[in-house]
Amino acid sequence: MTNTAGVKIHPAVDSGVKSGNPNFSGGTLSCRCASNPVKVRVGAQTAHNHVCGCTKCWKPDGATFSQIAVVSRDAVEVLENADKLEVVNAEAPIQRYRCRDCGVHMYGRIENKDHPFYGLDFVHTELSSEDGWSAPEFAAFVSSIIESGVDPSEMDAIRSRLRELGLEPYDALSPPLMDAIATHVAKRSGALPA
Repeated sequence: MTNTAGVKIHPAVDSGVKSGNPNFSGGTLSCRCASNPVKVRVGAQTAHNHVCGCTKCWKPDGATFSQIAVVSRDAVEVLENADKLEVVNAEAPIQRYRCRDCGVHMYGRIENKDHPFYGLDFVHTELSSEDGWSAPEFAAFVSSIIESGVDPSEMDAIRSRLRELGLEPYDALSPPLMDAIATHVAKRSGALPA
């Protein structure tokens, strides 16, 4: 049995995964600025919440993974200090909007209408003080944490800890999301009816 004592994933899940509330209808995300924070309203419950090991997603200090969920782009509205937002990388498929002062990513948006996830925005629910957001369901791009400097010898313990938390580790997205991507591609190519 692999020892998982002291293995840290993300502050929002390290003490256990909190259940979501199916009747939750959204809340407000705030950046980490002490004054004039960027505030973003998310007017719906999120879906596909997960911890992500990629090197593109924002992670709070000390976190090995980020925590990210999706919601309809129509449900995302910048309420305050939009002038502080900047796109991290305009060439990336996901336009990640961060606060230029504190560096926190507020939301990510896909502008390419041909992308399988067009219409969904990516949000960090830990930036909200409200309880009830959808619970994390899995861990994505787990091997990618090595790219951010995690010692490969720690991977067995990290994967074991993820499983203890009920977050099945994948080196891509979860099977249902990978199926959604493949279905989108198959419909666009004509392999499946549109």
